[in-house]
Amino acid sequence: MSRNVIIENAGGPENMKIVNVDVGNPGPGEIRIRHKACGLNFIDVYQRTGLYPLTLPHALGMEAAGIVEAVGEGVIHLKPGDRAAYASMPPGAYSDARVMPAAQVCPLPDSISFEEAAAIMLQGMTVEYLFHRVWPLKSGDTVLFHAAAGGVGLLACQWAKSEGIELIGTAGTDAKCQLALENGATHCINYRDHDFVPEVQKLAGNGVDVVMDGVGKDTFDGSLDCIKPLGMMISFGNASGPVEPVSLLTLAAKGSLKMTRTTLFTFLADHQRCQDMATHLFSKVASGDIKVNIGQTFPLEQIADAHRSLESRQTTGSTIITL
Repeated sequence: MSRNVIIENAGGPENMKIVNVDVGNPGPGEIRIRHKACGLNFIDVYQRTGLYPLTLPHALGMEAAGIVEAVGEGVIHLKPGDRAAYASMPPGAYSDARVMPAAQVCPLPDSISFEEAAAIMLQGMTVEYLFHRVWPLKSGDTVLFHAAAGGVGLLACQWAKSEGIELIGTAGTDAKCQLALENGATHCINYRDHDFVPEVQKLAGNGVDVVMDGVGKDTFDGSLDCIKPLGMMISFGNASGPVEPVSLLTLAAKGSLKMTRTTLFTFLADHQRCQDMATHLFSKVASGDIKVNIGQTFPLEQIADAHRSLESRQTTGSTIITL
C-alpha cells in the first residue's frame, strides 16, 4: 500500500487529498520505486489548477528519488536495490511508492542524497536543457534569468558562474537578490523596487544574448526589450500566468528576435537524451559546480501548505516533501 496525493477536481491546494492505494507490480518497461523524498515544482501547481489539464481523478507530483523495488520485462538500466531518481511523466510522485515507466528513471550516484536528488532532478535538468540544448551558451554570453532566487534560478546562477556566463537575475526582494548573487549571478535586480528593463539595458548595453523566463505574463513584454538584435527569448514557465499571444511583427520590430516556448518533458522523452542530461547534472554536482539549496521541507501531510508557500513566492531554493 502507498499514500498517494490526488485531485478529483481542479482548483486550490485544498482540493488535494491523501488516499491509500495498492501499488501492484511493474509490467514490461516499468519499475516499482519506493520513494525517500519528492520534489515540489510549479508544474504541480499548473496541473492542480487545471492550467495543464489532467484526466481526473489523477495523482500529482513529477519528481522523486528512492530505491527500485522491482523491474519489469525489458528494463536493463535499473535493477532491484538501485538508488534512482527522476523527473518524469506521468504525475504521481507525491506518494510512498509507485509503478511507473522506467525509461526516464535514472540511476542515482551514491554521492548524492535522496533529498538532494529530489530537489534538483526537474530543476537541474531544466537548467541543463536551457543552457546546452535550446540555445547552447558559451563563456562570455549574457543571460537575463527571471526568478533567480527560486529553485531553477539558483541552480542557473551556479551553472552560469561555472561556465563563465554573465547572468543578470531578477528577484522580488533585496534578500533574494543577495541570495542569487551569492550563488553566482553577476548582477541581480529587485523588480519590485526597480523597473528591470532600464536596469538591464544599463548593464548589458546592446542587450542580452538570451532571456530565460519561467515567470510568464508579468515579465514577458519587458523581457523582449532587453534582448540584443538576433537574440533569443526562451519562455519556459507561467508562474505569474500564461503569456498573451504575441505578433511575429513584434519580434521583427525589436530586432529580428527568435522565440520559443519549451517544456522539459519534450527533451526528456528520448531515453538516452534523458540519461545523458541526468549524467551531466550529476557531474556538475559531483564537481562542486552545483551545490543543492534545499530552502524548505514539508511532510507529505502538509502538501497543501507546501503549495501555498510556493504560489505566494515565500520559498527560496528548492522545496522537498518528506515521506
